[in-house]
Amino acid sequence: MKKLATLFALATLSLLFVEESHAQATANQTVQLTVNAVYKISTSGNPGALTINNGTAGTDALTSVSDNSTTYSITQNVGNTVKVTAHLNSALPSGYTLSINLASTKGTSVGTVDISNATSGSAVDVVTGIQMGADANQTISYTFSALASAGTLASTNKTVTLTLTN
Repeated sequence: MKKLATLFALATLSLLFVEESHAQATANQTVQLTVNAVYKISTSGNPGALTINNGTAGTDALTSVSDNSTTYSITQNVGNTVKVTAHLNSALPSGYTLSINLASTKGTSVGTVDISNATSGSAVDVVTGIQMGADANQTISYTFSALASAGTLASTNKTVTLTLTN
């Protein structure tokens, strides 16, 4: 009987140790999460030089030149009212036309748009209704045309600004 009482006491003590070894302590933290509006647009580089060298006899419009070697990519998380606008750093002289066309799988391309006179105060829409998410490596096409009556144009650089906005 004494052995049984000792055995019972040892078993009870071992249960206490087991319970203590399984005891847990917890702590809580509150984590604040926020996602702000994100508008990101980038281009793959600059298009090649657009140089007009030809025309048709008897026609004032010279042979236009094009380039579609560059792309743009966007990411936005705002909504379907987002668009891309385009403008030049300064207008082209009369008789010269620079047009742009942006492809899009997440929005509606406006098609080929004349940006010759579009400056920062008069940017034109080139893609509208862009859905949330990303649209990568979409083609940018430029077309440059001129009238023979406008004369020659010395090599000039124009900065085209593409803006992702709502």
